Amino acid sequence: MKYSEWSKIWMHTNVRPSVKDSTYYRYGTLLSGQIVPAIGQMELGEITVEVVQLFIARLAERYSTSTVKTALSIIKRSFKEARTRGFVTNDFEGELPFPRATEKLVESFSYIEQRRLEKYIFGSRNQKYFGIMLCLYTGLRIGELMALRWSDFDFVAGTLTVCKTCRDCWSGGEYKKIIELPKTSSSLRVIPLPKQLLPRLRAAESVSKSEYLVCGRDGRLVSVRSYQMTFTLLLKKLGLPHRGFHALRHTFATRALECGMDIKTLSELLGHSNPNITLRRYVHSMLEHKRAMMNKLGKTMY
Repeated sequence: MKYSEWSKIWMHTNVRPSVKDSTYYRYGTLLSGQIVPAIGQMELGEITVEVVQLFIARLAERYSTSTVKTALSIIKRSFKEARTRGFVTNDFEGELPFPRATEKLVESFSYIEQRRLEKYIFGSRNQKYFGIMLCLYTGLRIGELMALRWSDFDFVAGTLTVCKTCRDCWSGGEYKKIIELPKTSSSLRVIPLPKQLLPRLRAAESVSKSEYLVCGRDGRLVSVRSYQMTFTLLLKKLGLPHRGFHALRHTFATRALECGMDIKTLSELLGHSNPNITLRRYVHSMLEHKRAMMNKLGKTMY
């Protein structure tokens, strides 16, 4: 049996009943986009440790550690089930170590770049841009932002409750917004909003034609991919360097550290499962803050 045939069976009988829709979709995307084109036409018995190692090495040249780890997990899990059914004698258990995780260089906007973004958004009549502003001051992930309903805001308490995420889905050529629970319980959180942002949020809600914070004209739904493109085009329009939407989250964390926010508080606001994740990811930003604090201390020198 070829791996392409077996992967379809495995996805249908083992993966579909046991994982969230978002995980199933991610597995399917990796299989059809990377794994099957590389090893799908090989018989199960022909796929050796060396074959998988070569594939993983090539994948690591183009994709993130997270993507490589997921692809390797798919291969190992599918072969484990194939061995259970007697299709192969080797499931690669213990023979294919996961690649060592390396933190990506954090990309964030400078203070001047952030001010240019804010000035344009506040001067624009396009309410769709307001989601970008909210991410700059809350550190929301794009899936969390696109799942936000106005009912998630408490304007009296001045808080935002993050309890959902969303992904795109097209069925029969029609767009559907799929709302799901976040992957981890740490992503469920309440974020106090800066008081300076509250009047603008109330004003945005008063003219909104949708239950969602981010919407198009006449309240129509906006896909995650479309909003990412909106952000890309806005950066181009303002002459700002191209950065992914996640740079807004990194910018929030960087500004928070510059203001002296402690790591535990920042970690909870970002929805990280462990403050160590925050420490590793923003070590460079912390270094700049520490340097400023040390220079401030140095001013007391005789």
